[in-house]
Amino acid sequence: MPQVTVTEHLLLHQKQSPSATGRFTMLLNELILAGKIISRDVNKAGLVDIVGFTGTENIQGEKVKKLDRFANEVLIHRMERAGVLCGMASEENADLIPIRDKFPKGDYMLLFDPLDGSTNIDVNINVGTIFSILRNKNFDGSGASLSDMLRPGVEQVAAGYIMYGSSTILVYTTGNGVHGFTLDPSVGEFLLSHPNLTIPEKGKIYSVNEGYWNYWDKPTQEIVSWFKDPDGKRGAPYSLRYIGSLVADFHRTLIYGGIFMYPADNRDPAKSKGKLRLMYEASPLAMLAEQAGGMASTGKRRILDIVPEDLHQRVPLFIGSRDEVQKIQETYSKYAGCAV
Repeated sequence: MPQVTVTEHLLLHQKQSPSATGRFTMLLNELILAGKIISRDVNKAGLVDIVGFTGTENIQGEKVKKLDRFANEVLIHRMERAGVLCGMASEENADLIPIRDKFPKGDYMLLFDPLDGSTNIDVNINVGTIFSILRNKNFDGSGASLSDMLRPGVEQVAAGYIMYGSSTILVYTTGNGVHGFTLDPSVGEFLLSHPNLTIPEKGKIYSVNEGYWNYWDKPTQEIVSWFKDPDGKRGAPYSLRYIGSLVADFHRTLIYGGIFMYPADNRDPAKSKGKLRLMYEASPLAMLAEQAGGMASTGKRRILDIVPEDLHQRVPLFIGSRDEVQKIQETYSKYAGCAV
């Protein structure tokens, strides 16, 4: 059976969608190339330590860059030159990243978490690049403004992630289903490996860091207790699986179903409204979840309906199978108006 490359897949869907353009395909191809470069360096991260490049300078006297900073720089360098963007934003940068005047511009905007889970690299756990693509409705040939970029997730034209691990996997949606591609290093191409991904309507796994139990509100504690109840709806407790790398935990949830949770907590004021970034993590994964038949919520409202107030806004996230997310929303609604 002939293998379908990601480029062939993009071109096929471009023909099927009247709003798709060759410039959009070019954008994704540049993003894929950046992912291949990052994958190469992630895969040799441990080797760099073995051969001695562990200090502030390598043997040539060059500054050694942490992989998350390297990934950020690769994405900015590649995507600025793509000729299809009018602005970018990264979890690593405080402000909007403009496209310099010496490069051509287009009406797309790219937001990304360059290397989600990067603290896990030393223990060889999957990490990944999460991305969101918006279209600038006010594009006039110049750059994007902050107000152009602060759009609700429902306005995303594409979203996805590239996960680096035992294999490198690209998962993306353009609003017409979710598709996964695995990088074949022998030919240097992403090949279609997971067509039309769907999240099971209900699952058997819950994923959360229970170490924060004492910092959660009552609805969250009730929810987690429900998942652990041996006499609950399933007649058995859910299995707990938690990797601590968002992209890896979400990928498992996408394939097997169940629920991933990162609720708000009261450890400090910064976490009281959640920890995950709306625009770089929650919104793109929410688009994938919904396109795969699942749901994504703060517990009180749909993630994709939230209009961001700033580039680094944080939110709680409950994402996965429809049954489990609906249970969470029902639990939170019971406490509406109560002091919890």
